Amino acid sequence: MPQNTTLSTLLNAGTDLVLDGALATELEAHGCDLEDPLWSAKVLLEQPHLIKQVHRDYFDAGASVAITASYQATPQGFAQRGLSVDESLELVALSARLADEARQEALAEGTANGPLLVAGSVGPYGAYLADGSEYRGDYTLSAAEFRDFHRPRIAALVEAGADFLACETLPSYAEAEALLALVAEFDVESWFTFTLRDSGHISDGTPIADVAALLSTEPRVAAVGVNCVPLELVTEALDTLQRSSNKPLVAYPNSGEIYDAASKTWSPAEGVQGSGTLAGNAGVWRGIGARLIGGCCRTTPRDIEGLAANMTSGDPA
Repeated sequence: MPQNTTLSTLLNAGTDLVLDGALATELEAHGCDLEDPLWSAKVLLEQPHLIKQVHRDYFDAGASVAITASYQATPQGFAQRGLSVDESLELVALSARLADEARQEALAEGTANGPLLVAGSVGPYGAYLADGSEYRGDYTLSAAEFRDFHRPRIAALVEAGADFLACETLPSYAEAEALLALVAEFDVESWFTFTLRDSGHISDGTPIADVAALLSTEPRVAAVGVNCVPLELVTEALDTLQRSSNKPLVAYPNSGEIYDAASKTWSPAEGVQGSGTLAGNAGVWRGIGARLIGGCCRTTPRDIEGLAANMTSGDPA
């Protein structure tokens, strides 16, 4: 690892970390058309320099962790574009190198404070399906099939130098079990974050307490939490995780808006604690035990800049 540290070392030292925000939202702001089953992974093929730029923008805004553009990057998905397995895995590796290049530039130019980390994104099988399954968890594979699906991408991310894995947007207990086995197989640190059916259950209906128990005994899992969920679900979900797990907590929810799949539009949500922003809720989440906080869909470098201002090394804001 370039900075001779690890995620668990930082957390054990009491460091709180600001994560980046939405990748796809910023790529669209740069003019990318992501109406594609590959989503942001499409840009690895077409305009990889923009991915590096977005990583750099988040580092400059105060993020300490960049999550790679590999969430929807799989050999199965790229095969639909005519790419071989080797070509596909090279693109997965590229996602880690782009984040590392942005990190090295930010450190060299003094626009960000170290240490900066690169999290290799491991999205769920449902992301490859590109039908919203990562918010339902209604797909069924055997443990071996899950492992065979995820293993090549994890190998590529680890070999390309990702500091740890972000096993993220997980809707399925069975898939989390399979990924946990791969984390042990590759001896790589990770965090695990889940999508939610409600504040007490992940998307497939498993109680949050059960996934916390699953992950609690694996030392390579450095943190557990939620991502790509509405702001109003985060506090109660983190409270359940805090009672059920001895792990540091991680949260990177959506912007606070609600997505309407029929009209494909976003609208403001009501009843969100705090100011309805990441920064407005960060103090509450940190008080519960969240040590890593960032943003997911519809969040921007401006949101991360505001969040970073609240994420001091002292008591929760």
